[in-house]
Amino acid sequence: MDGVVYSKAIRVGGDKMDEAIINYIKRKYNLLIGEMMAETVKLELGSAYKTDSERHTMEIKGRDLVSGIPKTLILDDDEVRESLAETVSQILNGIKLALENTPPELSADIVDKGIVLAGGGALLKGLDVFLREETSLPIIIAENPLTCVALGAGMVLDDEDILRKVIM
Repeated sequence: MDGVVYSKAIRVGGDKMDEAIINYIKRKYNLLIGEMMAETVKLELGSAYKTDSERHTMEIKGRDLVSGIPKTLILDDDEVRESLAETVSQILNGIKLALENTPPELSADIVDKGIVLAGGGALLKGLDVFLREETSLPIIIAENPLTCVALGAGMVLDDEDILRKVIM
């Protein structure tokens, strides 16, 4: 059997993670940070699963929403993980929905070969571990998660035979 078995976009990834961090800091500390700071926080402290007992922190800067004055605070990895929990849960729910809609005869392939994570969100520390724990399936991060989807789509568009199989 060739072609797409099930497809659904949940539109939850790196940008939603940045947004979740911005909203968490705004709610908890009344501090407004920009998208670049949120991205830095995600890359430095962000994780979906606590993988070590060491506490990691970083200094963040933003604008106090009450006084309007620039402010600095120390944020730790537990807080960032908490801020990302809902987004990570949405990713898990999307995977579970896809698994529920996969024909039973293909489930063996998933058990054997696993699930491949692609896109920038795949680089969130511990996401693979979290999903493995929750699904009991092998979770693999794509070789080049930031570019593999675009490169794969380009390859499909270059080959009419594959394109026909995917479209049908």
